[in-house]
Amino acid sequence: MLVLESSGNLVLYTGVVRVGKVFIPGLPAPSLTMSNAMPRPSTPLDSVSTPTPLSKLLGSLDEVVLLSPVPELRDSSKLHDSIYNEDCTFQQLGTYIHSIRDPVRNRVTLELSNGSMVRITLPEIATSELVQTCLQAIKFILPKEIAVQMLVKWYSVHSAPGGPSYHSEWNLFVTCLMNMMGYNTDRLAWTRNFDFEGSLSPVIAPKKARPSETGSDEDWEYLLNSDYHQKVESHLLNKSLCLSPLEVSQMKDEDVSQNLSLDSSTLLFSHIPAMFFVLHLVYEELKLNTLMGEGIHSLVDLLVQLARDLKLEPYLDHYYRDYPTRVRTTGQVCTIDQGQTGFMHHPSFFTSEPPSIYQWVSSCLKGEAVPPYPYLPGICERSRLVVLSIALYILGDESSVSDEPSHYLSRITPAPQKSQAEQEENRFSFKHSPSVSSLAERLVVWMANVGFTLRDLETLPFGIALPIRDAIYHCREQPAADWPEAVCLLIGRQDLSKQACEGNLPKGKSVLSSDVPSGTETEEEDDGMNDMNQEVMSLIWSEDLRVQDVRRLLQSAHPVRVNVVQYPELSDHEFIEEKENRLLQLCQRTMALPVGRGMFTLFSYHPVPTEPLPIPKLNLTGRAPPRNTTVDLNSGNIDVPPNMTSWASFHNGVAAGLKIAPASQIDSAWIVYNKPKHAELANEYAGFLMALGLNGHLTKLATLNIHDYLTKGHEMTSIGLLLGVSAAKLGTMDMSITRLLSIHIPALLPPTSTELDVPHNVQVAAVVGIGLVYQGTAHRHTAEVLLAEIGRPPGPEMEYCTDRESYSLAAGLALGMVCLGHGSNLIGMSDLNVPEQLYQYMVGGHRRFQAGMHREKHKSPSYQIKEGDTINVDVTCPGATLALAMIYLKTNNRSIADWLRAPDTMYLLDFVKPEFLLLRTLARCLILWDDILPNSKWVDSNVPQIIRENSISLSEIELPCSEDLNLETLSQAHVYIIAGACLSLGFRFAGSENLSAFNCLHKFAKDFMTYLSAPNASVTGPYNLETCLSVVLLSLAMVMAGSGNLKVLQLCRFLHMKTGGEMNYGFHLAHHMALGILFLGGGRYSLSTSNSSIAALLCALYPHFPAHSTDNRYHLQALRHLYVLAAEPRLLVPVDVDTNTPCYALLEVTYKGTQWYEQTKEELMAPTLLPELHLLKQIKVKGPRYWELLIDLSKGTQHLKSILSKDGVLYVKLRAGQLSYKEDPMGWQSLLAQTVANRNSEARAFKPETISAFTSDPALLSFAEYFCKPTVNMGQKQEILDLFSSVLYECVTQETPEMLPAYIAMDQAVRRLGRREMSETSELWQIKLVLEFFSSRSHQERLQNHPKRGLFMNSEFLPVVKCSIDNTLDHWLQAGGDVCVHAYLSGRPWEESQLSMLACFLVYHAVPAPRHLPSVGLEGSTSFAELLFRSKQLSVPVRALLRLAPLLLGDPQPMAL
Repeated sequence: MLVLESSGNLVLYTGVVRVGKVFIPGLPAPSLTMSNAMPRPSTPLDSVSTPTPLSKLLGSLDEVVLLSPVPELRDSSKLHDSIYNEDCTFQQLGTYIHSIRDPVRNRVTLELSNGSMVRITLPEIATSELVQTCLQAIKFILPKEIAVQMLVKWYSVHSAPGGPSYHSEWNLFVTCLMNMMGYNTDRLAWTRNFDFEGSLSPVIAPKKARPSETGSDEDWEYLLNSDYHQKVESHLLNKSLCLSPLEVSQMKDEDVSQNLSLDSSTLLFSHIPAMFFVLHLVYEELKLNTLMGEGIHSLVDLLVQLARDLKLEPYLDHYYRDYPTRVRTTGQVCTIDQGQTGFMHHPSFFTSEPPSIYQWVSSCLKGEAVPPYPYLPGICERSRLVVLSIALYILGDESSVSDEPSHYLSRITPAPQKSQAEQEENRFSFKHSPSVSSLAERLVVWMANVGFTLRDLETLPFGIALPIRDAIYHCREQPAADWPEAVCLLIGRQDLSKQACEGNLPKGKSVLSSDVPSGTETEEEDDGMNDMNQEVMSLIWSEDLRVQDVRRLLQSAHPVRVNVVQYPELSDHEFIEEKENRLLQLCQRTMALPVGRGMFTLFSYHPVPTEPLPIPKLNLTGRAPPRNTTVDLNSGNIDVPPNMTSWASFHNGVAAGLKIAPASQIDSAWIVYNKPKHAELANEYAGFLMALGLNGHLTKLATLNIHDYLTKGHEMTSIGLLLGVSAAKLGTMDMSITRLLSIHIPALLPPTSTELDVPHNVQVAAVVGIGLVYQGTAHRHTAEVLLAEIGRPPGPEMEYCTDRESYSLAAGLALGMVCLGHGSNLIGMSDLNVPEQLYQYMVGGHRRFQAGMHREKHKSPSYQIKEGDTINVDVTCPGATLALAMIYLKTNNRSIADWLRAPDTMYLLDFVKPEFLLLRTLARCLILWDDILPNSKWVDSNVPQIIRENSISLSEIELPCSEDLNLETLSQAHVYIIAGACLSLGFRFAGSENLSAFNCLHKFAKDFMTYLSAPNASVTGPYNLETCLSVVLLSLAMVMAGSGNLKVLQLCRFLHMKTGGEMNYGFHLAHHMALGILFLGGGRYSLSTSNSSIAALLCALYPHFPAHSTDNRYHLQALRHLYVLAAEPRLLVPVDVDTNTPCYALLEVTYKGTQWYEQTKEELMAPTLLPELHLLKQIKVKGPRYWELLIDLSKGTQHLKSILSKDGVLYVKLRAGQLSYKEDPMGWQSLLAQTVANRNSEARAFKPETISAFTSDPALLSFAEYFCKPTVNMGQKQEILDLFSSVLYECVTQETPEMLPAYIAMDQAVRRLGRREMSETSELWQIKLVLEFFSSRSHQERLQNHPKRGLFMNSEFLPVVKCSIDNTLDHWLQAGGDVCVHAYLSGRPWEESQLSMLACFLVYHAVPAPRHLPSVGLEGSTSFAELLFRSKQLSVPVRALLRLAPLLLGDPQPMAL
């Protein structure tokens, strides 16, 4: 904390301890009046960012006031005497610091007395990572007060004006630290040579205070002893000039070394052992980070000095084995008084054997018992990670990563500072992941939870990282689909991590949405189908142009072709009339197209919020060839029905609105903004509102706007709005919507309320709306009212007299929805006798006395319609039949189903309209859901015997005559019952693409087509046959929904071309709805068979089609769009994660077993429509081309549903060496196929140029480019090139590109050893760990379990490496190395030149240190057997003993191996 004292000084405090004054260069410091001019200035200013005028002011001030004289740090013995906290008296000068403000971390603003401000940054406590880590460790181990004092001193030295550069910060730190321990750093050889270059500060520049300008002999000595001199001596030039090496006078140093002793009165003297130990742990920690090599070198020097002085031989030996060239056998020792050693505090955690992380891992791999490894919480985190992961993966101890303290680690604790340590421990608490089966998975999930990333893995040395990489390799094959993003990134499955990452994002625009802005249509007019995703459709239907064909059939924005031949007897005027009549026929078709187009483009577009939604216009003109003259209906030559286009426009609006995807971002303002200016477009806007309800956006429309639209009294707008709002609030029983709907239904208003004049169609829409809002709730009051409304009698004043059928049907459908699937469990409704009442509505009989509050209304009968007190079955039957079907849906209730059986006597058949037989058959089959079978035998079984026996075959010419049989009735009943059964088949197998259902329905469709052209079709009546054909076609489309099946498309296309005769608006509507369902949502959507979906489809596909475009008598046309509620996204599109484009991938889909079939598997080539999710057990992306990926649905379908709702994007990742199915359909071009023929010479056969075919990894491509391409005159390098090529080949084929650096590092290390240039042994350690890992027991067991899934180094590479090292070391032994080893073991000095090779030998063969030998008595052994027996305790490997035997058995001749 920075404090401004009253005297104008800035002083830095930590807590209550004063650190020192802050000096800011360039500000007028108060002039110094003290003789000991030592105000501890402790900060240079890193950045002075000031307003401009001040910089000029500072410039001039700089010259005036500079803080002088500052003591030199060179004379560091004075560091202790300097008076830190001594105040100086100041005379105030003109400008001074007035106040401090705006502190942010280590930055603060000073306000000067002249009004200007300066922003200053206080320096960090240390900038280099090494110094920071060491400071943390020392601070952790020291008592608090001493730690604070130590830090204060360090900060003061570090932040002296001018400050050290990054390079010399470590040297400064060592000097400061050793001074505080009591060393005289000026007299110590290696610290005296510290080179503080790079610091611009005058403080550090002079080496010593010079007595004279002329220099002295010491300067020459200094030069000779410097590193610079040694570099020059070894220079080539030196050798070529034959300069003899200079004799460096060592005398002076030796003089010095005799009287070097430690000052025991210093601050840290008593804590030297503790500090030495924690610094050693920091050293072991740094060995686990390949980026900290420089830091380790610096740290070793300090540790060696301390170890010598503390006489810790084991530690010296340990450092020697790590860095043979840096640790000489002899060196300066600072004596510590024997008397003083008592003051040294040896902490309890200090071990005489140096803890070594490499040795610990090695012992684990060999299966030896290991002591717990000491670690510093919060500082040695890598060591902790490595220890725990090895314990988990190699020793197989699952408890090692659990929350309780591990017995593999011993935590070092200074004083009782428990709380912080506990927090540290909790940071790593392991959240149990839902699906972890093996140790490898456990390890990977734990590491990801701890925050370990791929970047960290890359900086671990390769031998240590190998077990972790092995675990990752095992997990990569079959990861669980529900792993979090971090785990997927760690195992290198970008496909999964991207999926996990997308899964957390809100639904927005997906990868696949087409990015065609609506303003950039091509020259042609917009036909409303431009925004389809061509990329995915071209993958699904790649063989042909069926999508273009569908677009052509469904477009209604271009004029139609009116082809009429002018016969000679026709006058021109008559010819024009003829053309217009023909056009009128064609327009019946054009007006029916938008419903189908809405299905085709369902949810395919994300609107731009700043533009209105483009609604393609409905074009009802024609062009007559050959001159292409325009034919128009408005010429007045023929009568055109009034309001002919109103419903067509409504459907057009719905189709445009349904293009908007549910995930689009739109709001109330945008909906209102789309309101058209012209009144004639109001119908389209009404449809648009309904569509917004169906895709869930209408809930965003403000209530105010809703009422605004309803009060306009526009009939269409009200219909669209009421149905839309209800669909958006499906099954919610939302009160505000209920009120809205009730206003439009007289039966739901209190008896005394004002009679509102609500248009009939709006009432119908409102009744269906009530059904939607209360769907599946079995709400008693609603059900009661709707039940009564089915049979609502006509009123006296002509009300309720027109189109009663559609109202009754709507009430029946609504009642069915409210009690959907409840069957006999209708709680609290037994007194309503719902099924009996419905049965009566269905078969007729006396009207029951109306109960309830609406008695009054029905007292006086209608004056026009004389129904008496019987039920008009023609009105009530359809609604009641479908209500029964929906209430008992899928309940398999036989008694109810028998009510619906078709009559089996001629007498009874005469009482039922043949059309109603279709509904009864449909209802009966929906109730007996599980009995439906996809074959024609089952379809025929629905036909009563009397009809089957007497039905005429339609192809016969002669009609059999019979008195008591009415053939017309029989044949009509026959076709309608068959159609009803077919429709139920369509519902049962909706969206399943069931082949037998398809074949069965296709056969019946074909039959009906033949019947139509049969000579005696007139008996049945063409209208009836057309109706049945349309119903069968719709059933066929339902089964094949979204699949775009060609046979169905051909049927639709054939029927599209039929325009004359019986073909009216309704049939065209049915045929194009079938076409739309076939390509639902451009192949992205399919139909569901849930109860709710079936209810919606019953409304949409009600099998009575309008006769003309304004016909709503039997069924409200707007309900045709409710199919949206049954559509669900089921298209799974694999997207290649590297290229981000859709591609083909092989899926294996596993079905759950059911009563009809066992559990089965099926292979599908995605992109494909999945079956309904509740039928599936799991979905798997199969190899070999893509990485496998499993989505398990037995744990819940939520994950897959979220994928499907976001355009079904499933990220997949191509395996190395594989091409996509598009580029290589048969799989013949992949890398492995090329080299199967010549497996032996694969390295040569592998051309680096071809690598781009197997991997897109830029690192591998560059490696192949720069390291594997042969050039001219290769010579020696050819061998290395071959090696690199084969290594690259192996990495690519085995899918382990991350092993490439390890291969190369091993190869380089072996070559360096062969050249005897090993200056440090860490790489040898790594190779040793790799070899030990592959021979470890845990690895062998894994190989037995998964023989095919071994790790990457399964080639001949490892044995070669091992052999080369053995050879090199054995050659060295024979060439005189054995003398060296003998000298080492007996503790005598040996040659300097052999330092590094000896260390390599000791490390590689794990030779014990000489201090261990006497205890076992190896020296005295007489035979190899005895030697072997005695060395058991030291766990010396037999390979090493064989090489040591000649020495230990007293026979130090060079070995002949």
